[in-house]
Amino acid sequence: MKKLIFILSISMLVLASCTGVKTVTSGLENEAFLEFIANPDNYKGGVEVLVDDNITFRAEVNKDHADRPKGNVYAISTGKHILVVKYNDNIIFKKQIFVSAQETKKVMLP
Repeated sequence: MKKLIFILSISMLVLASCTGVKTVTSGLENEAFLEFIANPDNYKGGVEVLVDDNITFRAEVNKDHADRPKGNVYAISTGKHILVVKYNDNIIFKKQIFVSAQETKKVMLP
């Protein structure tokens, strides 16, 4: 009888501790990435990047390596943007781009 009560109480504890199935749903982050590709020796100290005339940051230039994961990337919001890249106060790249969620856009510099 003691065994039966013990087994019943253990069973009740196990059943009481079950919480059921939990699900989590999440979408993609609403950001995209830029990677600047060229010979890094030509752009010592990186380049200055201007996005939509209001966001400015300094970016490193990476070599293009198809066999390796991407180098330094920079997050921006998704959508349409005017992208201007300067080096030594000279505009070396200016283009309207469109990036979607989690896309990495390679910007090929001259």
